[in-house]
Amino acid sequence: MNRPVRLGRVRRGLAATVTLAVASMSLTACFEESSPHDAVRDFLVGWQSDDYDLAAGRTDGDRATVRKALSDAKIELDAASFRFKIKSISLAGDQSRADFRAEVDLGENNPLWAYDGVLPLHLVNGQWKVRWSPSVLHPQLKDGQRFAVSTDPNPRQSVVDRNNNPLQNPQFLYVVGVTPSQLGDQAEEVVEQLAGITGFAQDRLLSRIRSSPPKQFVQLANFGAQRYSELKDKLEKIPQLITQPQKQPVAPDAPKDIVGKVSALTPETEQKLGGPQRAGDSYGQSGLQRAYQDYLTGSTQTRVITLDLKTDDEVAQLQEWPGRKNVPVHTTIDSAKQHAAEGAVAQTETSALVAVDRSTGEILAVGTKGLNQEKDALAGKFPAGTAFSIVAADALLKTGMKTKQKLACPAERTVGGAHFVTASQVVGASPTFKDNFAKGCVTALASLARRVDATALKKSAEALGIGKDWRLPLKSFSGSLPELTSDADKARAIAGQNVEVSPLSMALVAGAIASGTWHPPVLVTDPKTPDPSTETVAVKPPEPVAVDPKVRTALTAMMQAGATGSPAQAGRGQVYGVTAAGDQEKRMGWFVGWQGDVAIAVMAKNYDPAAVAGDFFSGLRDAK
Repeated sequence: MNRPVRLGRVRRGLAATVTLAVASMSLTACFEESSPHDAVRDFLVGWQSDDYDLAAGRTDGDRATVRKALSDAKIELDAASFRFKIKSISLAGDQSRADFRAEVDLGENNPLWAYDGVLPLHLVNGQWKVRWSPSVLHPQLKDGQRFAVSTDPNPRQSVVDRNNNPLQNPQFLYVVGVTPSQLGDQAEEVVEQLAGITGFAQDRLLSRIRSSPPKQFVQLANFGAQRYSELKDKLEKIPQLITQPQKQPVAPDAPKDIVGKVSALTPETEQKLGGPQRAGDSYGQSGLQRAYQDYLTGSTQTRVITLDLKTDDEVAQLQEWPGRKNVPVHTTIDSAKQHAAEGAVAQTETSALVAVDRSTGEILAVGTKGLNQEKDALAGKFPAGTAFSIVAADALLKTGMKTKQKLACPAERTVGGAHFVTASQVVGASPTFKDNFAKGCVTALASLARRVDATALKKSAEALGIGKDWRLPLKSFSGSLPELTSDADKARAIAGQNVEVSPLSMALVAGAIASGTWHPPVLVTDPKTPDPSTETVAVKPPEPVAVDPKVRTALTAMMQAGATGSPAQAGRGQVYGVTAAGDQEKRMGWFVGWQGDVAIAVMAKNYDPAAVAGDFFSGLRDAK
């Protein structure tokens, strides 16, 4: 027999139903009016639907005592709902036994507690009654005992660099809570005052206190230093509150936008996250702290226990859930290189520098000034300018174009109706393709549009990662190349006027020429995937793509010429790269290149990007 009953309070957001099913027999209308089944059914339905008077009436106990025991059980477990299934009913004269399965939703994203119970029944004046005792609620619950839920939240883990050094500094969070045994009859008054100050739901705070072991500190809310300073006077007016300063790794170190900010959980974010977090926890607001929130916080260890009512001591553990272990987030950031990147951009007004390992695509450093490291350096969409000539040169060299081929660099030129003006005119009687590439002569490079078809340009762009479907756990942009339907379109592409890229995508292009293979970017090595709830969706990274060896040899020589004599060549060791005009109206320029194993892209406004690159490479030398 199935009988659905709607529950009064469901915290998991689903309308729950209960099924009373008998495995050992079919219970139908053929039973006599008074049967053990009727008593079992009414007792369990009354218990689960909070109709405690119905349930109590089906027992041989004092109604008030039974009603209070059932009501207390729900409070002590902070249960959102109970569901029951009858497994079997057996008869032996005037005695009966019902075996049932209970499922208790402990709420607050805690686990579902399932256990097997027994209802002993006997006939009382011709009516079947449940023989009342605390063991009806759970086989291990005895007189003089109560339920409780003990929780132990895990402290937040760190985001670390490639050498396992934390990328955030310890900072105090102020945890506010109570010890229930010290509240007496003032629990409701305390939570009313605390809810008025914090905005947390009063009933949830009260339920957490009532379900916790009386001797256990129960954290109810926590605050960052500034917020705590603002509320301190109000909180101190509630003498029963206990404040525990706790050091947690929450203050981001460089690269701050990549690491992300952490805040104490608020009523709004508690409801929004809907994960294992509860009032008193911290949550990631941005960056990797947000993308890996559940890994960094883990989940709370939860135990259902019984307590001695006289001593409040634990008697037995009925169930334990250790919770998901929280773990650090391991990144590819190299703190020494990050320090060099921060120093290199410090003197600029607006700039972004991304450094990657040329052989792996691992992101080593992200430095910005006046820009956001995630939204701009990793995910920004900027005109490539003549930095895209690296990609165009790959396609042109494959067509047979020679680096020594003569190529004029006029001040102005029109290609297919598109007009170009260069600010980097190459002087001399007979400049070559290599010379014009190194100096970024827009008019010379645009003139080569007729030497290469659109398909070849697109293939080279894709081979060097532009527009490929790679993703990071944070927002990122691989670049985009429009449809090229005319010589004018191709000329604009070679000049980078209709191509959008991010500093990250161009650093990967430099890494491909430097190493001979394009690699997709890597920022986090463990855990392997971000939280499913984040904005980014994990995808399988594309395979590395080898650069044609002959093309690489030619481009290496061209990029050596591009860096020679520029501010990028400020320190010891050969630097390779090109200084390129980007967004002319915004006076934004690029340097794309490498030194040793480190490939970089620099974008700077009103500042020489090659000088930023030179400062970075000098910083790497000084850090050794």
